[in-house]
Amino acid sequence: MAAMLALSWPLILTNLAQHSLMTSDVILMGWLGSDALAAGALGTNLYFAFLIFGIGLVSATAPVIAEELGRRRHSVREVRRTVRQGFWVAVTVAVPIWIITWNGEAILLATGQEPSLAKAAASYMRALQWSLLPFLLYLVLRSFLSALERPGWALVIGLLAIPVNFAAAYGLMLGHFGLPALGLIGAGIGTVISSTFMFVALAIVISHDRQLRRYHLFGRFWRPDWARYRGLWRIGLPIALTMAFEVTIFNAAALLMGRLGANELAAHAIALQIASVCFMVPFGISQAVTVRVGRAFGGQDRDGVTRAGWSGFALGVGFMVFTAALMLMAPHALIGAFLDMADPRNAPVIGFAVSFLILAALFQLVDGAQVVGAGMLRGLQDTRVPMVYAAIGYWGVGLPLGIWLAFFTPLRGVGIWIGLATGLAVVASLMLWRWLRRDRLGLVVLPAQETLAA
Repeated sequence: MAAMLALSWPLILTNLAQHSLMTSDVILMGWLGSDALAAGALGTNLYFAFLIFGIGLVSATAPVIAEELGRRRHSVREVRRTVRQGFWVAVTVAVPIWIITWNGEAILLATGQEPSLAKAAASYMRALQWSLLPFLLYLVLRSFLSALERPGWALVIGLLAIPVNFAAAYGLMLGHFGLPALGLIGAGIGTVISSTFMFVALAIVISHDRQLRRYHLFGRFWRPDWARYRGLWRIGLPIALTMAFEVTIFNAAALLMGRLGANELAAHAIALQIASVCFMVPFGISQAVTVRVGRAFGGQDRDGVTRAGWSGFALGVGFMVFTAALMLMAPHALIGAFLDMADPRNAPVIGFAVSFLILAALFQLVDGAQVVGAGMLRGLQDTRVPMVYAAIGYWGVGLPLGIWLAFFTPLRGVGIWIGLATGLAVVASLMLWRWLRRDRLGLVVLPAQETLAA
């Protein structure tokens, strides 16, 4: 438990720091006006759908490196090969995403968006998209440090990126510090600057740190290792699709909520924002449990796999019990951070938000369970079946149920949240069921001495 906590808290804070980068951009977009904010939200949502796919792919480096270090604690060559091929995967996925997002205006118009908003959002994305590659390269290096159980430098650099991003976006969007006022395009360039800063800074640290530079991660990085490259795609592609299934169901929920009315959409955005901040904690624990389980898996330590998995699960779900209780006991205090509670015009939104937060309390428990459960299985490099579970739970159960309850019963927005919570509960149950059956399914290799004894 202590080892899990020691690895988890820097990862949690790093996730919160990265979340605050997007939050600061949204705040600055609001200063430009409501049209700019709407266009920026459109561009960000479309770009994020592709970004999360890339994040899932490169996150495969963490369990692979963790397994190698579990097998041989002082392994250097194998770790270096995995990091290099992680760079190759990042470049491979970035190119087609660049091509697609460059044509963002056509995509947004095809979804029925207003032409002026689609054009503004597309210009923003054409600047924002160049942040993809440096950010994915940064995530590969972050996975390397996490697998070594040394996530501190990634946290420090993530925190430093917040003022870098704000200063760059503030200057380029609004025309301060002698810079041109580029509006939304400036926000995109600011993200490129902050993402490049994170990658370059972390690369410099790794190249100069006495214990890290022995890996020589950047020496002859152009050399291919096709077997390892394919292996990263084999593990990473299901992770990417799993994350995409989860993100897109929330995008679909927002679109459905918009069809019900502006008040319910605003309340949904508030409740989801509160839930997303809380989610950063079990998400960080999930990243830590992948490493801890992966290292025990590499060392063929059956008891270590069990202890690492259950300690992470207990921490993640335990935290979500606390946040669920907070949502149930103090919903108005949480909503008050977003709306003026004394303004009678906000009363309809507040009413919807309170009802959504009650369901979000249940949502918290199953969301924490599913994300940590996925991390436990990723530590065993088990990603294909969990991907199928995610597709079934989110799109086979959660979305159809939410649509039926929202549009064919009086529940409306509450029905959408019931659908989301049910889908997450299905995924969490399936993940946990597979974890409990890991030995029977052959996910954990028996140590040599146990095999001989058998």
